[in-house]
Amino acid sequence: MGKRILCALASVVLFALPWLGGSALTLFVAFVPLLCIERDLYGKTGKKGRPLRFWPYPVLVFALWWLATVWWVGFAAVIGVAAATLVGTVLMAGVFLIYHAVARRAPRPLAYTVLVAGWLAYEWLYLHGEISFPWLVLGNGFARDIRLVQWYEYTGALGGSLWVLLVNLLVFEAWKRRRDFRAWIAPGIAFALPAAVSLAMYASYREDVSLGSTTVAIVQPNVDPYKEKFKLTSERRSEMLVELMEQAPENVDFIVAPETAIDERYMEHRLLHAPSVDRIRTFVREQRPEATVVVGSLTYRPYESEETASPTARHSGSLWYDVYNSALSLDSTERIGIHHKAKLVIGVEMIPYYPLVKKLKFLVTDLGGISGQLGYGDVREVFVSPSGIAAGPAICYEAIYGEYFTEFVRNGAQVMFVISNDGWWRDTPGHRYLFAYSRLRAIETRRSIARSANTGQSGFIDQRGDVTETMLWAERGVRTATLNLNDRQTFYVRHGDAIGRIGGYVFILSLLYFTAYRFRKRSHLVE
Repeated sequence: MGKRILCALASVVLFALPWLGGSALTLFVAFVPLLCIERDLYGKTGKKGRPLRFWPYPVLVFALWWLATVWWVGFAAVIGVAAATLVGTVLMAGVFLIYHAVARRAPRPLAYTVLVAGWLAYEWLYLHGEISFPWLVLGNGFARDIRLVQWYEYTGALGGSLWVLLVNLLVFEAWKRRRDFRAWIAPGIAFALPAAVSLAMYASYREDVSLGSTTVAIVQPNVDPYKEKFKLTSERRSEMLVELMEQAPENVDFIVAPETAIDERYMEHRLLHAPSVDRIRTFVREQRPEATVVVGSLTYRPYESEETASPTARHSGSLWYDVYNSALSLDSTERIGIHHKAKLVIGVEMIPYYPLVKKLKFLVTDLGGISGQLGYGDVREVFVSPSGIAAGPAICYEAIYGEYFTEFVRNGAQVMFVISNDGWWRDTPGHRYLFAYSRLRAIETRRSIARSANTGQSGFIDQRGDVTETMLWAERGVRTATLNLNDRQTFYVRHGDAIGRIGGYVFILSLLYFTAYRFRKRSHLVE
């Protein structure tokens, strides 16, 4: 019992280290202690002759993994930690217990197929479902080891998940025959070959300069979202923004400011009359006429009646309206570009399956006036500067979703911006790893990224995923960089998370095969 507990805790540490500042290399053996526990319990019985239960061990491992890596969410909402841990643990442990059930009754190759395909299917569903917090997608663990996963431009992060799963299984099989040197050849090749390919891609990658470049300034105001944000008037906050923007060079093409940097209750058709918008437009028109400002804002869209209102619309008296977490594009012309955030944070910005649970909206957490069920966009809008440069404006949480992120590129984005407000999480691993996820998105799309956060971590990322410049927590200021443009669409941009979809099909077919032939008791593969 004690030995099995130690193995479980070893798995927790190996899983959690990449999200706590360690190397992703530990992921390649993180499943092995858990697999050893599963094997050790095979055929063993307790005092009453009943088989020893396996399920507490994966539940313990995955629950502690979640708690160790998302505890910082508790600064904003403790219930968020509990919910993320509960749902994530159930899904992860569910996949592993299905593997356990198959492994008891079928040869290991079939069980391994169920485990790998099932895990990929779970990650794909967690990325694309309404109940979604895909923080611990295995492939995300390489966010700080980008030299090892340059082939994400073909596979996306799920390719990293597949790599981790396969190496773990091969290491486990080698461990069972650990005194035989030849047993370690297969896991060695499985790890070394993709790593070597990636290192070669990293060394040889050169950014295409034929499309030219763009000069981008990022603004980090460093406004405390818990205290300072609510003490400052909207007027003073916009003045602070403009004061920082004035530090941008005269030849700047884009100035990027954080998520919800503008907080005024104006309908979208009247945004030109909003004082903060007018103040920024005046600055652009008088001081930076060639520049485009991309800034986060809450926006409101009215509807004529309840019949024409969207399913997410709110109402006040006879007025029906949607509230959006938006990115605005402001330049010297009368036009205003608007992108509505579509990947909304559960419990903060949306309630899963909202039309079915409207009566439970009182459970939603309030984080500074952007809570409740927000409206969401159907199109990934791309902002075009007066000089014709196309930029995609992803908002905070949207940068976690690889396939979603590619939609900006398919819509023409030559460079990407990410705007965020990470101050809710204080100076914790949360904001640092959220920044690191953008490095993976840069590789997948081969787009340079400029990231503007309210407070830590803002910076620039090139097309290889390298961080070229950054501003850290609690730093206020402006940074400027020249980013190369790209209009090539990678394989991943064109095909998205194909590995996850294939994994889902293989998982279902494997279970159907197992079930059918166990029932009929005739198969050369299933005992």
